[in-house]
Amino acid sequence: MRKRWLTVFVSSLMVSAVLAGCGKGGSEPQAGGGEPQTGTKEPPAGASEPQKPLEPVTLTMMQTQSYWTDDDFNALIAEPVKKKYPHITVEFVKGKVEQALTEGAQIDLIAVWNGLMPQYDDMKLFEDITPYVQKFNIDLSRFDPGALDAVKGATASGKLYGLPNMVQFNALYYNKDIFDKFAVAYPSDGMTWEDTLELAKKVTRLDNGTQYIGWDPDYLTRLLTPLSLGIVDGRTETPDVNSEPYRRVFELAKKIYEIPGNTPKEGIMKGSTTDRFIKNKNSAMLTTVNIIPQLVKATDLNWDVAQYPSYKERPNMYQAYDLHIMALSSISKHKEDAMRVMEVLFSDEVQLLSSQRGKPTLMKDPKFNQAFLKDVPELQGKNIQGIFKSKPAPATPPYSVYYSNARGTLVERFREYAQNQKDVNTALREAEEQITKYIASQKQ
Repeated sequence: MRKRWLTVFVSSLMVSAVLAGCGKGGSEPQAGGGEPQTGTKEPPAGASEPQKPLEPVTLTMMQTQSYWTDDDFNALIAEPVKKKYPHITVEFVKGKVEQALTEGAQIDLIAVWNGLMPQYDDMKLFEDITPYVQKFNIDLSRFDPGALDAVKGATASGKLYGLPNMVQFNALYYNKDIFDKFAVAYPSDGMTWEDTLELAKKVTRLDNGTQYIGWDPDYLTRLLTPLSLGIVDGRTETPDVNSEPYRRVFELAKKIYEIPGNTPKEGIMKGSTTDRFIKNKNSAMLTTVNIIPQLVKATDLNWDVAQYPSYKERPNMYQAYDLHIMALSSISKHKEDAMRVMEVLFSDEVQLLSSQRGKPTLMKDPKFNQAFLKDVPELQGKNIQGIFKSKPAPATPPYSVYYSNARGTLVERFREYAQNQKDVNTALREAEEQITKYIASQKQ
């Protein structure tokens, strides 16, 4: 049965917050642009009273997963906010959001992955920021419009609960030494999945007792989401895996593991892909998410990066929008000050700094991608900008709260198919039946 036990509790907190905000002279000062107000100003001509000073306020930011480090929080939120709005102090509180709710703790801002938004939307935890965006003159035309659509589409309500501050990209990483060892040309930007498959066959070798894996595709989702396949539709709570697009992904993925010697010793889609590539150095190619921070530290690995492979009908696209979002809490008693924090976070200055620190932004202007880790000495000469030749695929339907369980079921059925224990039609039919049965059991 779906656990909605927090809904009533959170709803009561929302009512309390609304009632608290109805009084005069609280911590909801009028929005304004330009320099922060640290005291009273000269009244405009004809005005009878000066504006009230902004009152000191402390805001709390929490996160649903480990998106933010203390260092990033201080550099991108705490310090620039304090610089522009001295009356605002933002605290980064660790811990589980659910526990904070049960304890009646203050939550003003929530850093959340778009895939988890349905879960927290069920708790009535988000606030539509549309009226605040207008009030604070936040220019949404600066953002990738597809990303904003993905934020709205992440929940059944279709509301804009926050703004995307980072996108997870995909890339093809490769070990230059392995390619050099076997005199094979390096991967290039613009390859298709089929191109990558043929290249992998040339560098999957057993040499002097070492089995070299030509291509580690990481996980099944790396092949699914470029086709905007989300396994379970969060609006209807129904799976659609017994269909042609999933059959195509299954058949492509099986071909990868059918290359003799290309299955890791840990098994199909098991073990640490980054360990195999960075520590063991026996993977020639790895297609996965952003692992550049780990690669920067791997000074003994001769690596480079290329554009993520794509489907022929969707050239230059990697996975569907995988976003880190700064959302406004519905139980905040300081919503306008929380929006001031967003105003600072999504300023050009902070977004450029974010990109320089390795957090790719969702701003349309190319200057933001060009700034990505540009001053890191270890990345000089690497094909970093090749990553940005791809864009996210159109967003999937809203993620379901049953997504994680459904994904595990689908991967298990894929393993059986890849190991010739089931044919593709049986594997997909059984996966859909099992996912449907699980969802029904949780709704009872």
